[in-house]
Amino acid sequence: MNFIKRYLIPRLISYFLVIWLGITIVFFIPRLIPNDPVIKMVDQMRARGSTLEPGTMDGIIHDLTVMYGLEGSTLEQYRDFWVRLAHGDLGVSFFQFPAPVSDLIATALPWTLGLLLTTTAISWVFGNIIGGLAGYYTRRSWSRTLDAVAMVIRPMPYYIFSFVLLLLFTYVWRWFPVTGGASLGALPEFTWGYIKDVLWHSFLPGLSLSALGMAVNFQVMKLLVQNINAEDYVQYARLGGVTNTRIVSKYIIRNALLPQITGLALSFGQIFSGALITEIVFGYPGVGMLLYRAIINGDYNLIMGITMLSIVGITTAMLIVDLAYPLLDPRVRYT
Repeated sequence: MNFIKRYLIPRLISYFLVIWLGITIVFFIPRLIPNDPVIKMVDQMRARGSTLEPGTMDGIIHDLTVMYGLEGSTLEQYRDFWVRLAHGDLGVSFFQFPAPVSDLIATALPWTLGLLLTTTAISWVFGNIIGGLAGYYTRRSWSRTLDAVAMVIRPMPYYIFSFVLLLLFTYVWRWFPVTGGASLGALPEFTWGYIKDVLWHSFLPGLSLSALGMAVNFQVMKLLVQNINAEDYVQYARLGGVTNTRIVSKYIIRNALLPQITGLALSFGQIFSGALITEIVFGYPGVGMLLYRAIINGDYNLIMGITMLSIVGITTAMLIVDLAYPLLDPRVRYT
């Protein structure tokens, strides 16, 4: 009972408050963009040579305004937005009319999940393990070599690193495709041929994300381990004859992983917004590319749908970690 009153309920209140506040901000920000999607749609119709009478055009503008949820004042739109959201209706896309926003997200999300879940897990696991060992054995030559490599990779702007990989592996050596998530015309099916084709196309985006992610986790973990290694209880264990293997696994890395777990939760939550630069550089058909096109075209509904998914994902991940922390760290209690 004490757990529910003093630990669970305050965190649930914060959880729903953050989601409400985040979605509210997302609703109002796109409306500050000087880009009216209805007028843009009408201009596109005129550019294609459509000639309509003024009365007919006024009717089309009114119908589009109602369909896009832009009728009435901003507060009235905000109220109607929550009513539609309660029924699971995210509206239709402006620039891919009349496709529903939920269908577009459902199509792009598996690509992003497959790429980012894999790369995030790989970079976190290997980066922390290697960084922990390098932080404990700081005087070894391999530790210094890895640290030098990480210091070169980590400060490098991501788009430059991605372009270097793209130039080397697609234009110089021609080992991998330039763009896309699968071969043109390939039908999605659960066969080894299609899976191999998807893996082939996702190798370079995955390599770019994994390399930079491992460099970040490596350096952070190394610094954490070096600080913990200087603690009194570690020195006491070493003087007491405890083996290096036990000291590293039970005393140092286990404690150093606690802040890294919080970073992992944030990384998993951000997966739902997609890797924007990665998907643009490599032409990967994920949520990041979808969000980029939505911003360029002023697609309010699609921007809000993707951003809301990201907000819910991040806050949910943080809530799970917050509730699980007492199980991971005995110093934290459900009080």
